[in-house]
Amino acid sequence: MRLTSAILVVCFSAILTCGVEAAPHEIAVQLPEIETSQYHRPYVAVWVEDAQQQPVRLIALWVEKPDWLKDLRRFWRKIGRSNTALVDAVSGATQKPGTYTLQWDGKDDQGQSLADGQYHLLIEAAREQGGRSLVKQEFMLPAKGAVIEIAADGELGDITARLR
Repeated sequence: MRLTSAILVVCFSAILTCGVEAAPHEIAVQLPEIETSQYHRPYVAVWVEDAQQQPVRLIALWVEKPDWLKDLRRFWRKIGRSNTALVDAVSGATQKPGTYTLQWDGKDDQGQSLADGQYHLLIEAAREQGGRSLVKQEFMLPAKGAVIEIAADGELGDITARLR
């Protein structure tokens, strides 16, 4: 009986000291179906900036050829031209029209948890022989269940972010 109690105490202590990992923030990005004679999949960048408009986390980057990254103008100025290693590490293939759910752990590019305060979620899309769209939405950390909804705009469909 004493051995069982001791094991329970050790297990309970381990649970308390390990901490519970918070659920990741979810960002649903919709790429609309655009009717045109020559449709090219858009290049899309999703990232977070701090209150001073400095990038802190690149969440997603969907590209086909690096030559066209410069069409994501704000992304290129803020991250793309100066941090090619990060761009290479995060980039994935362009996506066809549909809704895609991204997860973000609330950390910066170095793996550190972001401090409480004001941040901005940015999503930029550019399409060859198409348009460009940039949306920017302020949010606060800790978020405590906040929901951000951004209406469709050009190359981007509706966007919903659920911040935990």
